[in-house]
Amino acid sequence: MKQWVPALLLLGVIAVSCVVLPTSPAQGQSHSGHQSSGDIGQDADPTHEAQWESSAQGTAYSEFNHRFVGLFVLLFGLGELGHALRYQLPFWIRLVLPIALAVIGPYLLIWSDHEAWPIGSLTFLQTFSGQDPEIIQHKFYGVFGSIAAASEMLRRIGWAWHPAWAAPLFILGLGGSLLLFIHSHEHHSGNHMIELHHALLGSFGVGAAVSNAMVSWASNASKQTVNRWEVAWAGFVTIMGVQLLVYTE
Repeated sequence: MKQWVPALLLLGVIAVSCVVLPTSPAQGQSHSGHQSSGDIGQDADPTHEAQWESSAQGTAYSEFNHRFVGLFVLLFGLGELGHALRYQLPFWIRLVLPIALAVIGPYLLIWSDHEAWPIGSLTFLQTFSGQDPEIIQHKFYGVFGSIAAASEMLRRIGWAWHPAWAAPLFILGLGGSLLLFIHSHEHHSGNHMIELHHALLGSFGVGAAVSNAMVSWASNASKQTVNRWEVAWAGFVTIMGVQLLVYTE
């Protein structure tokens, strides 16, 4: 029965997500996608952005994105936890992390911000010009997910053995976690609570990154015995997934 516990947990997470996740981010996208030609570029206006972020549609759009990402973070966190506790799991469980990151990365690159390229009114140059640090940070998380997905997939299928291949997950994970301490939805009326939420998430992220570094480079993990750094890594990631999955504004 013990070996079925992680699989049952994964099914439970999926079932809970059907209740917690909003139906779709499409409502927010339609707000952007049906702008008239005279409104193009209006999203760059702070007043317009403040109205969007504090609106019911803007809040639902942001909550969906956080919870969608949280679902996949929680899924690979549970997979890592099962491995850390030395459950007898099928090999594919070790691939849940890179597969989940391969979903998160492109999703954030495309849908992280309703007004940004490629789904919004801002062009590619406007999106990456740095005029809105929040957009740049969201896109960074998309790049992070994509790069870490590739490096971890190569590591876990045995095509990359050198310890340096563990660096992308650590460096980008640590950098992304530190960015959360300055990540601000400055146009949102509830920005102070959002910043507190991101600070907590960043703290867990730093713990996850440091624990992962210890697993990769400083500990002598055995396949038979439980390693505390592996458990810490998986635990921090799982907590981050839960926090994102119940995210509200």
